[in-house]
Amino acid sequence: MSDDIEIRDDRQAGRLEAISGGEVVGHIQYFVLESPERALVPVHTIVEPAHEGKGIAGSLARELYTIAAGEGVVVAPLCPYVVKWAARHPDEAPAAAPELLRAAKEWLKAHPEGF
Repeated sequence: MSDDIEIRDDRQAGRLEAISGGEVVGHIQYFVLESPERALVPVHTIVEPAHEGKGIAGSLARELYTIAAGEGVVVAPLCPYVVKWAARHPDEAPAAAPELLRAAKEWLKAHPEGF
């Protein structure tokens, strides 16, 4: 990933953003699940076409897991990209319990707005 990328967590908006030159060049849209346990749930990963292939999506996924670890919570990925990234990096991305993934899917189904 390019050194001029800054990653910031906009928790209120549910977005982990990659910023370059003052503009958002990629983001992970996520929500915080509170039950059955607290988890960060990534739903979509998007990188602007002009910035694809620079490792931005992987850096966003890694940062999401780092944030979760720092907060003592798990990541329950619903985003296909984050699922694949986690499978390739099991040392950095502990697997979420199946019941937690089920709860995340149910929450998203009940709250589709914004996703």
